[in-house]
Amino acid sequence: MEITNLLLLGLLAVGIVGNNNSVSIAVAVLLLIRLLHLDRVVPYLESYGLQVGVIILTIGVLAPLASGKIGYEDLIKTFLNWKSVLAIGIGIFVSYLGGRGIPLMSANPLIVTGLMIGTIIGVALFKGVPVGPLIAAGMTAVILGALQK
Repeated sequence: MEITNLLLLGLLAVGIVGNNNSVSIAVAVLLLIRLLHLDRVVPYLESYGLQVGVIILTIGVLAPLASGKIGYEDLIKTFLNWKSVLAIGIGIFVSYLGGRGIPLMSANPLIVTGLMIGTIIGVALFKGVPVGPLIAAGMTAVILGALQK
């Protein structure tokens, strides 16, 4: 058996033991792609997976607006509540970090590997959500940029 398949099986076990469906399903799909010899799909997942995932996540976040659960009055109230204003500020900051993370991830595969391992551990063992690599890359880029000065 190939080492890649063994690694995926190990990650699947971590996902199952950690009771994390996101990791388990993602790894199972990738393992299935490999076992069915659909390897030509993997480069497309690498190239567009993050973008498609962000789009789906954004659709999920905006769905209450589209369904009418959040109306005009709710949007106005958002700017009048300190917790909502704090959330807006944090949203801006996290978006900024994500923007710094994309160039780092494309320029440094070694850091990407570390980010992925950290994300998998966080998702599988600490009930995290796998949206962390981009933000983690942004935080890493900001820290590395500060250290280089």
